[in-house]
Amino acid sequence: MVSRLIEVGDFDLVIFGATGDLARRKILPGLFRRHAAGQFPAASRIIGAARSDMDTEGYRREARDAIAEFGPRDADEAQIASFLDCLAYVAIDVTGERGWSELGALMRPDVVQAFYFSVAPALFGDIAERLARHAIAGPDARIVVEKPFGRDLASARALNATLARHFEERQIYRIDHYLGKETVQNLMAVRFANMLFEPLWNVHYIDHVQITVAETVGVAGRGAYYDQSGAMRDMVQNHLMQLVCLIAMEPPWHFDPDAVRDEKLKVIRALEPVPPGDIVRGQYAAEDGDPGYRDDVENPDSRTESFVALKLRIANWRWQGVPFYLRTGKRLRDRTSEIAVVFREPPHLIFDDHAEQQANQLVIRLQPNEGMNLRVNIKEPGPGGMRLVQVPLDMSFAEALGKEGRDMPDAYERLITDVIRGNQTLFMRGDEVEAAWAWADPIIAAWENASAAPESYDPGTSGPDQALGLMHRDGRRWREIKA
Repeated sequence: MVSRLIEVGDFDLVIFGATGDLARRKILPGLFRRHAAGQFPAASRIIGAARSDMDTEGYRREARDAIAEFGPRDADEAQIASFLDCLAYVAIDVTGERGWSELGALMRPDVVQAFYFSVAPALFGDIAERLARHAIAGPDARIVVEKPFGRDLASARALNATLARHFEERQIYRIDHYLGKETVQNLMAVRFANMLFEPLWNVHYIDHVQITVAETVGVAGRGAYYDQSGAMRDMVQNHLMQLVCLIAMEPPWHFDPDAVRDEKLKVIRALEPVPPGDIVRGQYAAEDGDPGYRDDVENPDSRTESFVALKLRIANWRWQGVPFYLRTGKRLRDRTSEIAVVFREPPHLIFDDHAEQQANQLVIRLQPNEGMNLRVNIKEPGPGGMRLVQVPLDMSFAEALGKEGRDMPDAYERLITDVIRGNQTLFMRGDEVEAAWAWADPIIAAWENASAAPESYDPGTSGPDQALGLMHRDGRRWREIKA
């Protein structure tokens, strides 16, 4: 199978925060891969902008180091040199006046202009205001902003209003890297390009949906940020919410940015309030000399959660009565992200020994080993009756798609390329962000007003025991956390 490579037009991409961790780990290596793949025209330019005092040659050396550490291992020296030739650098003060005239002199008005705000959200307004005041951004320029998009509804509205003073909604790209994953996009293809699943995608055939995002690492190194955020703000309100939307949304009239986002917005607005009994919060404990959550954040009284499990209900005709179980946490048994759509059992079991018959499941793996498998019941081989066994019809992208499956673009590669193309389908709209916060705010407020601390759980497990009970009381079980 040969993938089609669609070249983008000439562009100037400015990376604010160009010397930061995100630029080093994701943005620069991702841009190099797209350049090496031949997707970027030779005339395209990538301009780093940061406080550090250095020149273009110094920045190119930093970019080379980033590619060596986080880029492809077999990077060709000629391709690296060609990519570095596209780089320029401006030392800039985003809250002052230094560097803005130099940046303006580098920008070309006749190419696509994109500005990546790889900085703290508190700086978004300063950058947007100066881009407008110095007439650096043209009328069709695009800005890319990273999460968090506020920390509650009020701050999200304020952030949206700040950006809207200088840019139209069509120019704002709110990036959620989960939406750039190949499997997440394939979820839409599986649903809407195949007759097999869509007729079954409703309360009549689906028993429940499980979404799990588990990590083995703790929060050491980012404790100051995380203790002000927690799993609800950091993961559930954005990443997991987007996965819920893609599972639950109605078919859009067309694969068009606003058509897709209109349907996602309807899902968020249809979410029922979550009662306290349907939520479990946890904090990982210390174990065998390894620090616990409170040690990692250096706050012995912290009540911030490193784990959340909850049950969602969606109030519409398609999903009324179908629970969505979500869980995410740090220091869990394995690193995995998956969606499991669990179908109902047959209305009548005809086999005498049906103890082994299990419900069909469509499992979408986001990481590691992106792919999908459909678990079906078949006859166990051998004589001696009709004994059933469940087996997966497996589609690993790496195996099914050959080299293209093994070398799939990173989420950031795909999303930045979409910015250059002007395609907002995989980016969140302002009203979508605000609707998600409107749902999450009452949950967070209830926690902050309560006296109970999160439940403690041992590292290397599936989380607090109470999370298991969240499903057991409904006669269901979580899927095992394993890569």
